[in-house]
Amino acid sequence: MARILSDAQVEHYQTEGYVCPIRAFSAAEAADFKHRMEALEQEHENLWARAKIKPYLMMRWLDELMRHPKILDAVEDVIGPDIMVWAIGHFDKKPHDPGFVSWHQDATYWGLSEPTVVTAWVALTPSRRENGCMRVIPGTHHVGQMPHKDTMAANNMLSRGQDVAVEVDQTKAVDLELEPGEISLHHTMLIHGSEANRSDTRRLGIAIRYVAAHVRQTTGFKDSATLVRGNDRYGHFIAEPRPARDFDPEVIPFYAELADAFRARKDAIAARAKALDA
Repeated sequence: MARILSDAQVEHYQTEGYVCPIRAFSAAEAADFKHRMEALEQEHENLWARAKIKPYLMMRWLDELMRHPKILDAVEDVIGPDIMVWAIGHFDKKPHDPGFVSWHQDATYWGLSEPTVVTAWVALTPSRRENGCMRVIPGTHHVGQMPHKDTMAANNMLSRGQDVAVEVDQTKAVDLELEPGEISLHHTMLIHGSEANRSDTRRLGIAIRYVAAHVRQTTGFKDSATLVRGNDRYGHFIAEPRPARDFDPEVIPFYAELADAFRARKDAIAARAKALDA
């Protein structure tokens, strides 16, 4: 029996690849998370560059956000009870920001063994069509891994400007509009993207990548994750330390080693993907 999603919502995730919207917490809680983020941005110059790899290891508010019980209830409904956080992304579009996200599948460069992986996209501000909300092409998680190309396009918010190298029927796109404190869930193979912010309203969201504990890294590089619910009976990932405070000095050495390994793995995965597309 589902913990928070209805049977219809679970079926919709399975058939269409996403669920939206889901109320996870109040607008007041969303405002508090946003305030804590902005306080750190004031305190630490180039915060997101300093904590680009797994920022939840450096920031307590993200560590708390990814463990929110309502988010975990929704995630459990689609990937099961043993849940690990593998990564977090920060997607911030200021008013009239030209930044966009090209059509892509998340799994392309991740090197994970199977798609029992879901992204919870958490809205800390309103996320609507006019300010560049996420858009999805329903059902495309059934088509398998599609070829991608690195465009390095200006204003693309993805690291390499990754773009799915097939024609996307944009007439089928669905806008995943959210209010602060609401989340959407989408499958790791679902084709999705977002447009520029053409409004006077900021669009700020946190994308939390949850994996089932039996998923493993296939690139040959060591990988890490944080168990946030259930049990890890597999040990495929190095257990990550939990920060006691922001930029916890006890965690920083682990983080520095992890960042070096992550960059090497990312380069290797991208090279493999390029070879497959050649």
